[in-house]
Amino acid sequence: MRVRAARLSKRYGETEALSEVGLELSGDVAVLVLIGPSGGGKSTLLRILGGLETPDTGEVEIGGEKVDFGSDAALLAHRRHNGFLFQSFNLFPHLTALENITLPLEKVHGFTPDQAVETARGSLDRFGLDAHSDKLPAQLSGGQQQRVAIARAVAHRPALLFLDEPTSALDPEMTGEVLDLIAELKAEGQEIVLSTHEMGFAREVADEIAFLAAGEVAEHGPPSHIFEGSGDARLTRFLSRVMRY
Repeated sequence: MRVRAARLSKRYGETEALSEVGLELSGDVAVLVLIGPSGGGKSTLLRILGGLETPDTGEVEIGGEKVDFGSDAALLAHRRHNGFLFQSFNLFPHLTALENITLPLEKVHGFTPDQAVETARGSLDRFGLDAHSDKLPAQLSGGQQQRVAIARAVAHRPALLFLDEPTSALDPEMTGEVLDLIAELKAEGQEIVLSTHEMGFAREVADEIAFLAAGEVAEHGPPSHIFEGSGDARLTRFLSRVMRY
């Protein structure tokens, strides 16, 4: 993926979520992983890159095209081009697994009802959920709900898939299941930007890792640099805490 972020700043009231953040990725990077302490700016940066938040200052280019944060129509087009998965599953509780996928395909991406059903069934089958297509979210396990959410996010074949701590609401067994799915998506060529607290997974799947702390990209580079070659004191402290056990 080709991504360039320059001088990104974002405040929420008195809280400075991002401060003059800059980041540039070459086309060799397929998976960018954002790590860092809670409140460091990971989710804010991810949401700005995806066009879900507007920065106070700065600019973003993805694939050589500048994201126009001043145009609602341009932002909507940018969002439609991508896929999103959030910490909570965000499934509609009154809709079946199948309907949770067909609804955005029809209403957001312009699929006909028949096209939406065919695409949704294919996406559910891809993630081993074909037997659960007529179940409501409350009838599914947490891991199954997150798989439905992933199936929905990738059904329209997004250019970039944005995942905001996709395993934070899952137990360890379900976490492994979802992380395996994300690794499969990478192997299939899906370009991904994700934030996570799973350091082993970050090391395994990332092409580039950005460490955010206090609203800044304090360090970035390939996993070997982040986990073995960095001299940044904040990164060293962070890794010593999260990798202690």
